[in-house]
Amino acid sequence: MDHEDYRRAAEHWKVKDRSNVNMPEDVLHRSMENYILQNNTCALATGTGDFIRCTPIEYAYHDSAFWMFSEGGEKFIGLEKNKRVCLAIYDKYDGFGCLKGMQVMGTEQMIEPFSKEYEEAAEFKKIPLTALKQLPEPMNLIKVVPAEIDFLNSDFKKDGYGSRQKMVF
Repeated sequence: MDHEDYRRAAEHWKVKDRSNVNMPEDVLHRSMENYILQNNTCALATGTGDFIRCTPIEYAYHDSAFWMFSEGGEKFIGLEKNKRVCLAIYDKYDGFGCLKGMQVMGTEQMIEPFSKEYEEAAEFKKIPLTALKQLPEPMNLIKVVPAEIDFLNSDFKKDGYGSRQKMVF
């Protein structure tokens, strides 16, 4: 492939989305949140320079953000230098008529251990603070605030909408 081939491929969805029938924003927002809440695992992509990492990780979703407790790992190399992240949530592939998945582009914030926000996230996840305080090192808490979500859902076609919807926050 040459540069033009890559450019055309990269522009594919932008071109296709121009003729897309968009959902009303409130309906789309509800649909996105329902899908997010039906799941609890994502692939979190982080990176800086030539370093990239994509980590499967459990999340909780509340207060319009994704919250992930983590002991550590190489994802923190990217998190230290680049606050922009992407996470993906998706269903098992069962054919073109059954596609469901989303990409969430956003920014991460590291939440200070045992701060009010940290304790509230632990309570939401039903993790006892006493258990967290007994660990040799505090668990890290990553908060991802969405900036943009691309949601692919074949079911949208049943209601006359395009199967791919985008929301910018």
